[in-house]
Amino acid sequence: MIDLIADSNFILGLIDKKDKWNPISIQLRDALKDTGCTVIYFDCVITEVCSALGKRLEEKGRGQEFADLLSRLGELVPDEKITWIYPEIKSYFSEAKNLMRKYFGKLSFHDALIAMAAKEMGVEHIVSFDKDFDEIEWLIRIKDMSELKFESR
Repeated sequence: MIDLIADSNFILGLIDKKDKWNPISIQLRDALKDTGCTVIYFDCVITEVCSALGKRLEEKGRGQEFADLLSRLGELVPDEKITWIYPEIKSYFSEAKNLMRKYFGKLSFHDALIAMAAKEMGVEHIVSFDKDFDEIEWLIRIKDMSELKFESR
């Protein structure tokens, strides 16, 4: 069985039917269920989804939808399904900064933290529409249906 990390843009696509990533997120979710993959939801990703959701909805004049979409997030990822990596941030901090340095700041601290936690956990796959993850040697980004081969690099 393959473990993979869910990135925020994938999750936002799942919970918001008006999100540009909704159709492919739904397809990927269904295909991942069929393959029996285990999807890992990091706490830092869930907090990013909450923040991004609020900001996006406010900017688009859809603030009244926030409570409903936040409930959808809770249904998709109940608290007991969250993998808590924030308690380990101190041990990942220096390496995450080094990873950012290596990619000249193209990789955000948040994404570097995800990458370091994935490396530590031995997780090789991430479902994301963020091209920055393509730079990480130990991560294989799943971005569409053709990527569901789960081949090693």
